[in-house]
Amino acid sequence: MRFIHIADVHLGARPDAGPLYSEGRARELWETFEHVLGVCEEEQTDLLLIAGDLFHRQPLVRELKEADYLFSELTHTKVVLIAGNHDYIGKNSNYRTFRWSENVYPLFGETMQYADFPELDTAVYGLSYHSREITEPLYNHVRAAGVRRHEILLAHGGDDRHIPFDRRKLGGAGFDYIALGHIHKPQVLERDRIIYAGALEPADRNDTGPHGYVKGEITNQGVRTEWVPCASREYIHLSVEVGAEDTTGSVARHIWKLTDEHGNQNIYKIVLKGKRDPEVRFDVSRMAGGRNILEIVDETGPAYDFERLYAEHADTILGRYIGRFRGCREGSTEYEALCEGVEALLESRRQ
Repeated sequence: MRFIHIADVHLGARPDAGPLYSEGRARELWETFEHVLGVCEEEQTDLLLIAGDLFHRQPLVRELKEADYLFSELTHTKVVLIAGNHDYIGKNSNYRTFRWSENVYPLFGETMQYADFPELDTAVYGLSYHSREITEPLYNHVRAAGVRRHEILLAHGGDDRHIPFDRRKLGGAGFDYIALGHIHKPQVLERDRIIYAGALEPADRNDTGPHGYVKGEITNQGVRTEWVPCASREYIHLSVEVGAEDTTGSVARHIWKLTDEHGNQNIYKIVLKGKRDPEVRFDVSRMAGGRNILEIVDETGPAYDFERLYAEHADTILGRYIGRFRGCREGSTEYEALCEGVEALLESRRQ
């Protein structure tokens, strides 16, 4: 029995996308979703497992119709899904009344239920969110019922506010495979058995790293899985170390080189680190250079020679100020106050 496990697709989201991709990024979530369905069709995958948050919010009827049409085009694959904390089944949720195609098996109950596939000798278990948060450890008491030879659990959560669980209890619940959702970074809790597929596409600027889906097979010898990257682009955070010789222009060219190396299809946050010439002020607005950069954060400090300044200005306000902070540790709050105070005092001298 072959399956594909996806989670946290977040259709309908409008992710942070930067100047180059902001108009099309929401569409890319759908396109990557369609790509996975294309893989299901091409490989005649038996089950598509969706471990919550197919949608970013309460889905609109037209969005449900679009997704269901794509599912209905699958000639072999059965689709099993649960609702997560984003697309939870609220009082007026369109999930409650929508009629899915015959190859779609929603597990939308608040308590555990299962979809039975006798032709695959497989049962898939799951429950859905009916509120944004569930703090009870519902999965700690779940057990495979033994209705079929192969049994799978769809589960969404894993933090304090979203169905926390004990990994050991989950591992001992008797399931061949546990398809997890909610955590956006792919993670393996137990090799080939308990896996967070991660978000199909990154939906937030802090959603860094590669994203994709799990492809698996259950045989009489057990379960084998592989993680397949498929996201159209990544969020990448880069630290750029600067020195006292750097200017806005030199730092910009270093940033451009780095983004070229990491791929111009990706979306970047840049953090400037290190010590700059005290006379230099970086103009971060000039540093993007047409690259897809969401944000440039300047965390540099001035490269002051405090001992020299103290010796030259010992009898002035500047010298006495430096003297009050002598011996403070670089990076401490006191050191930051020293730099800011010295910068202000030197600036006042220039005026």
